[in-house]
Amino acid sequence: MKHHAAIYLVSALLAMPLFSQQQPAKRRVAVLDFNYATVMTSVQAVFGTNQDIGKGISDLLVDQLLKDGNYRVIERNALDKVLKEQNFSNSDRADSTTAAKIGKVLGVDAIITGDITQFGRDDQNTGAGGALGHWDKYGIGKIGMHKAKAVVAVTARIIDVNTAEILASETGKGESQRSGTNLLGGGASGFTAGGGGVDMSSSNFSQTIIGEAVHGAVTDLGSKLSGDSGKMPTNVVPVNGLVADATGNQITINVGSKGGVHVGDTLVVSRVSRVIKDPATGKPLRTVEEPVGKIQITQVDDSSAVGTFSGAGQPKVGDAIKNQ
Repeated sequence: MKHHAAIYLVSALLAMPLFSQQQPAKRRVAVLDFNYATVMTSVQAVFGTNQDIGKGISDLLVDQLLKDGNYRVIERNALDKVLKEQNFSNSDRADSTTAAKIGKVLGVDAIITGDITQFGRDDQNTGAGGALGHWDKYGIGKIGMHKAKAVVAVTARIIDVNTAEILASETGKGESQRSGTNLLGGGASGFTAGGGGVDMSSSNFSQTIIGEAVHGAVTDLGSKLSGDSGKMPTNVVPVNGLVADATGNQITINVGSKGGVHVGDTLVVSRVSRVIKDPATGKPLRTVEEPVGKIQITQVDDSSAVGTFSGAGQPKVGDAIKNQ
């Protein structure tokens, strides 16, 4: 009976789908700061001074995409470094061709750009004192004598870095659940932008009336963009390299970003165990490789990369490095 039970167990295990092998690799994206030129007057009226809400909403979208888990999103420090080195102006970044160039330098699959098209009170509210309402001497939005809800709308585009083609375009919209005469009201202790600028990720801002609308718009947009992950390019650059140094579990390989390696990649380390040759000519026909382990890439430059090794074997200089 034990023998039969063991057979059934093995059969069941073999029949189980290998979900980890069937899941496609997450595509790498970078999110540029959103353009807010069309709503700048409203921004100045709400906060009393110009605030870079494009950066704030971009950062919130990055957090939302990471939470949804359908993309791998490059960190802001790496993005800012490239933008500074390449000297791209804000107007240049709005162009899909330039955005694609930025993406290729970053080594991502696609770039997400966007515009903030609405930021302020609900325009459906009549009798609120004109397009922007009435503002006090501090610029804080007092919407006439009437309470109004806040509405924020954002549009984003996913751009293929190889072709500059727009793969998807989505719009997210958020509306506050509450209304008031001050769009910055509603927080536990009120809200002020302060000298350092508005922090849209702060809990105090999210509790304001305009903050409710901002977070609603970003959540809506992030959900739609996550649903577009299947539209991303599926071409994968084959990685072929060698171990250049193996010190402890820190491995250096002789292939970098130019060879298709990115931070966060998991690569396979293998070793040639034997070479099969043609008996007539002695010419190598094929090699037989044995797995050694895997490395998780932590640092990348143009021609090399560093990663952390895990596995039962011990990597050596000359071992092969490939994609999973």
